[in-house]
Amino acid sequence: MSKRLFAFLSIVAIALLSACSSTKLDNVSDAKASSSVASVVADHLNPNSAISKERSVYFDFDKFDIKADQTAVVERQGKYLAANAALKIRAEGNADERGGREYNLALGQKRAEAVLRGLKAYGVKDAQVEPVSFGSEKPQAAGHDEAAWAQNRRVDLAYPAK
Repeated sequence: MSKRLFAFLSIVAIALLSACSSTKLDNVSDAKASSSVASVVADHLNPNSAISKERSVYFDFDKFDIKADQTAVVERQGKYLAANAALKIRAEGNADERGGREYNLALGQKRAEAVLRGLKAYGVKDAQVEPVSFGSEKPQAAGHDEAAWAQNRRVDLAYPAK
């Protein structure tokens, strides 16, 4: 008798569940589907978000203090990282081609550590950011003039790809 009851309840459950579907997938509009998907993607993975678009902090020649016009980037990134405490990133310090290899590596490291201090002001934990230096090994702009050098004096905030 228990087998019959189990079979009966299984059939009833299947019938009820199959009757629950009231909206066909064909009727879902593309706008609703894309907005629900966009809300699921984290800002650091969304190429259209400010978190993804503004990940570099630029510096003056031979300096490692954060310029006033760069504080908004540090603030936005700091608040985002503080709100997402599980995220871990790298602060990648860079220098232009002027200066020796060792000097540029040290300057890049000081820049990365300066950005880390700025991020910590917004609640980011030490364990979330690894400051590293590439010196002049990873230029953003090719060229041997002030415009190229200005783009290469920076710290890039590298988020995980997933």
